[in-house]
Amino acid sequence: MKLAIIQYNAGNIQSVLFALQRLGVEAQVTEVAEEISSADRVIFPGVGEASSAMNYLRNKELDQVIRNLKQPVLGICLGMQLLCSHSEENETDCLGIIPLGVRKFVPGGDGIKVPQVGWNSINNLRSLLFKNIASGSHVYNVHSFYVPDSSFTIAETDYGIRYASAISKNNFYGVQFHAEKSGAIGETILDNFLKL
Repeated sequence: MKLAIIQYNAGNIQSVLFALQRLGVEAQVTEVAEEISSADRVIFPGVGEASSAMNYLRNKELDQVIRNLKQPVLGICLGMQLLCSHSEENETDCLGIIPLGVRKFVPGGDGIKVPQVGWNSINNLRSLLFKNIASGSHVYNVHSFYVPDSSFTIAETDYGIRYASAISKNNFYGVQFHAEKSGAIGETILDNFLKL
């Protein structure tokens, strides 16, 4: 199987590579359109800021490449948010693959700190992405922005509000948490993605 990781100006690619190596899987890190389009699976990771990430994707014409992908695609953290239509982070127009808006967490008196950093549970799991994973399993989060619950939600998390910790539309999947830093649970999710 040919696995491509999209390289752009957003971090966490190395930790994704390490997680895949632990699964015995080699991946190609690339920003070459042909290599991404011809891969059997594509991972779209990301840590960073939405507007600069989108500017980079547009400048390299990778925005159109990603929109046209037909194989399974997994967006992680910022990668998931960029699959959506719009982000409140610097009022950024994103890829528009999944018609959802990305919102900023509002710090609250109930102990809500922004960003959310650390372990939280995923619940109401409804996708083969979560095969053999129990509802209530814990995954690792680092994010200030979130996607509200919708018909595209395939997993939920509660952080003062209930939000989509994973979304899906057609061949596109997104997880808000860092699967690559979520231990055995995260590795199972990555393995499930490779088997979709």
